[in-house]
Amino acid sequence: MSHVTPSNLRPAPDQLLADLANYALNAKITSDEAYDTARWCLADTLACGIMALKFPACTKLLGPVVPGTTITNGARVPGTAYELDPVQAAFNIGAIVRWLDFNDTWLAAEWGHPSDNLGGILATADWLSRQQAAGTVPAAFHTPMAAYGNQQISAPGAPSRPAHAPLTMKDVLTAMIKAHEIQGVLALENSFNRVGLDHVLLVRVASTAATAALLGGSREQVINAISHAWVDGSALRTYRHAPNTGSRKSWAAGDATSRAVRLALIALTGEMGYPSVLTAKTWGFQDVSFKGNTLKLARPLGSYVMENVLFKISFPAEFHAQTAVECAMKLHPLVKDRLDQIERVELTTHESAIRIIDKSGPLHNPADRDHCLQYMTAIGLIFGALTADHYEDKVAADPRIDALRARMTVTEDKSYSQDYLDPEKRSIANAVQVFFKGGSKTDRIEVHYPIGHRRRRKEGIPVLQQKAAAAFAAHYGAAKAAQLMSLFADRTTLEAMPVHTFVSHFTK
Repeated sequence: MSHVTPSNLRPAPDQLLADLANYALNAKITSDEAYDTARWCLADTLACGIMALKFPACTKLLGPVVPGTTITNGARVPGTAYELDPVQAAFNIGAIVRWLDFNDTWLAAEWGHPSDNLGGILATADWLSRQQAAGTVPAAFHTPMAAYGNQQISAPGAPSRPAHAPLTMKDVLTAMIKAHEIQGVLALENSFNRVGLDHVLLVRVASTAATAALLGGSREQVINAISHAWVDGSALRTYRHAPNTGSRKSWAAGDATSRAVRLALIALTGEMGYPSVLTAKTWGFQDVSFKGNTLKLARPLGSYVMENVLFKISFPAEFHAQTAVECAMKLHPLVKDRLDQIERVELTTHESAIRIIDKSGPLHNPADRDHCLQYMTAIGLIFGALTADHYEDKVAADPRIDALRARMTVTEDKSYSQDYLDPEKRSIANAVQVFFKGGSKTDRIEVHYPIGHRRRRKEGIPVLQQKAAAAFAAHYGAAKAAQLMSLFADRTTLEAMPVHTFVSHFTK
């Protein structure tokens, strides 16, 4: 009798796995808008990471897993002297990028921050680029992928670049666009939060696809890697919601993008994958974790997400509150000297904001405060500004904040909720109006699109540049900051720069 091995019974890969792998490996990105946006997304994301380095609660998590461990030609962590293996470097970069809740945002049926994927992408690209420059690329990574222009010389249509030349920043920008697209398109109609799962699942999936491709994985290896990302399941959202809100939400994406690099490296050893991880009856992700719903791609994968991504430019506020804080700041001059006369503050918002950041009662830590619509609005009304320091205990002890929160009402405007989900609008509307004792009131201030929205790019990019320059100057000094900003000034020059050369400018 012939022996039938388990491998003979394995199904073809789930279509979603194949679609993600094919896109990561083979899609050619031709959108100038996507690459221009990615360039400034890179600057903004690095700036967010650099800003986080002044907070001990963040920096205590950085460095190697085992103190004293050294790596030759490892991946560097911007703003630090750390040189780590790419898995741990991805955690470090991902943690600093997300720490202050100040990097980009994507809002749909699921929420998230697509630039969280930079942790895995930059760590992998820096490590691989340094290995390539030193001629020490591990044998498993000797077949770079075509989509990033680093093909073997014998491949049809191969560019003139040598097969194992160091990766360039064009490769990084391309990987960013693709990771943004995978995370964002999966988020359009698949709501993981409604089944209690955290959006960092999508960071792990997107980072796995992007890094497995950067490492030169074959189609089968990339599919296998992505299947492992789904096998992992997902973190709970417990750490994002009262009464358990805590700092894990600031390093959860670092954990996800780091895990992605680990899974990509495992897959490139030839480790097997799990082709029906999504659809397997009883044991697949859809049955176990998604209440039997079918995962779907709402639109073809291209460069839509990078082109439409939302930047947090003016202040570090959970994105559903960005326009509320902008409204509050406009009202600040009218209310700052009349705080004790305020009878009530009416906040009008959209359904997602109510579900995520409408909070009353005690707020226990910075992670709790930066996800409270009323707290952030109160800060804008009282101080006319909002920085990361405003979430710290010292500021939170100001009795005026909780007194003002207690006078706030939050209601939904159905049209705001509809426009939030409209793919042609993608608004994040809020309105604020202050009523005083005695009957007087301010105008009702309404903002539909935050400054980081695609509709306000012309206005927003110069402010984003100021944000990045200020972050770099605070950490490196003014002269070095000017040098760093010059790296982004010309896209052609930036794209041609070897990754390890680019990262070396940010080491300290």
